[in-house]
Amino acid sequence: MSATLPTPIQLLPHRPPFLFVDELVELDGGVSVRARWHLTGQEWFFAGHFPSEPVVPGVLQIEALAQTGACAVLAEERFAGRIPYLTGVDGAKFRRPVRPGDTLDMEVTFGRLSSRGGRGHGTATVAGGLTCEADLMVVLGASPS
Repeated sequence: MSATLPTPIQLLPHRPPFLFVDELVELDGGVSVRARWHLTGQEWFFAGHFPSEPVVPGVLQIEALAQTGACAVLAEERFAGRIPYLTGVDGAKFRRPVRPGDTLDMEVTFGRLSSRGGRGHGTATVAGGLTCEADLMVVLGASPS
């Protein structure tokens, strides 16, 4: 029997309406993570982006990938409770729109992670089709007091 995974809200310092990870599917602390974001259509940004053609802004897809990666980092005991700051995004590419009703499947794998931060590669898909990908850099701040 597999262990129960923590919820994103148990790991992340983010809170609604700026929490873009609904569930963790697979987690290897400090190494990799798979997660999902279920888009209901009721999210605050759809009303203005765009009223006649609602799509998830690319920058929020990147943020969702960063939050997904942060789950992997913060699941490792030596980093628990620290604040992960997104400090860089390289090679971001957007392949197709993400719409209300879609489930965004996200995966982030870290190639390098130290006590100060690291670098990972993230991909997001809907129904198996790539929506975006990027290399993400993170710096780990101190635990909040």
